[in-house]
Amino acid sequence: MSDEDIPVNIAVPKTDATITVRVIKSFEYRTEKSLILHHLNLEQLTVGQLKDMVRQAIQTQSGWKPYRNVELDTIKLYTKAHGAKTTNLIINLDHDEWIFDDDSKTLAEMGLENESEVSFFNRKAYEEFKQHPDVKWES
Repeated sequence: MSDEDIPVNIAVPKTDATITVRVIKSFEYRTEKSLILHHLNLEQLTVGQLKDMVRQAIQTQSGWKPYRNVELDTIKLYTKAHGAKTTNLIINLDHDEWIFDDDSKTLAEMGLENESEVSFFNRKAYEEFKQHPDVKWES
């Protein structure tokens, strides 16, 4: 296999990864905005540190004002690079084992690699949406 044939999720080391965080404001209205984070060391960065990093970006970066009042407390794997994606456009409702429940674990321990995508959301709103997964803006 030549260097060009190596998938980017394997070619880039876990010490210099890029991940996408899908910050979800509303499941029913499919309101989400993606934050792309570069040069992360997945072997050192913990789940709790990632949550803090994203919350800080929401509070300080432009374009995030509508998200500043959302209580974000849960991260869940959305997809890995070259992996299967869910049919739900905002979050995968299955695989609750993909929820990152331990803030002290590193992102590498949780299985993240370069070009992974995670969802960051309010757990209570997620559980309510799972009970009644109705999307409001569709007829």
